[in-house]
Amino acid sequence: MTMTSSTAPTTTPATPAAGPAPDSGARTPEAAEVIRDARRRVDDLDGRIIGLIQERMAVSAVVQRERIASGGPRLSLSREMEVLGHYRDQLGRQGTALAMTLLELSRGRV
Repeated sequence: MTMTSSTAPTTTPATPAAGPAPDSGARTPEAAEVIRDARRRVDDLDGRIIGLIQERMAVSAVVQRERIASGGPRLSLSREMEVLGHYRDQLGRQGTALAMTLLELSRGRV
């Protein structure tokens, strides 16, 4: 049996049409694409930020270990106040909360 030109074409495209991503809140395909690209960048930045936090934690552990080994205190509250002030100056009130979280993560078990 041979196919004729009267054979109806399939209505399902080979690849889905680019439409708004259902979870993006976008109302147009263009906006959905911008959101997808921005989310990819945010995900990349989050990965880099997490890596930097882990690096900060490791460096802080070295500082603490050396301070204790030399007979000093485990924590330097004056240094922590400097860090809090720096984050507050750069990021506002929420920066202080972020710095507190970073300090808590970097202290390890107290």
